[in-house]
Amino acid sequence: MDLGALDPIKPYLNFFHPVIMWVLLGVSLYALYLGMKIRATRSAEGDAKKALIKGKFNSRHHRMGSALLAFMVLGSIGGMGVTYVNNGKLFFGPHLLVGLGMTGIIATSASLVPFMQKGNDIARTAHITLNVALVGLFGWQAVTGVQIVQRILENF
Repeated sequence: MDLGALDPIKPYLNFFHPVIMWVLLGVSLYALYLGMKIRATRSAEGDAKKALIKGKFNSRHHRMGSALLAFMVLGSIGGMGVTYVNNGKLFFGPHLLVGLGMTGIIATSASLVPFMQKGNDIARTAHITLNVALVGLFGWQAVTGVQIVQRILENF
């Protein structure tokens, strides 16, 4: 397959994945904040609980999580696609492996939602644990991603 038609835009394709992922890191931190508000709502009582319920943190968290799942999967595929288009291969290393693992983690976390909606506390604990790990890995990926972008810019 001839990818020559992409030659004029190839250098710029390298920057879509990092930009999308940095935005998603921010979205994941916001989703974490919303999740913490849901936990606070569950344990609150009286007027404090009524005030927290008005924040609709549950539906906002669900929407952010759904968007995060979709765009993280697409961003991961896109990052690998751009790497392949520009280099004719993928670079087997920690950034790729952790990114693939994160994609699996977020899919697994999302798959727990129906069980959580039925009140399963084990699923809720697993969801929280997976997402905290995901945010930690996301931070590490951001650092290694910046290192990769720096190498790309040196050759730009």
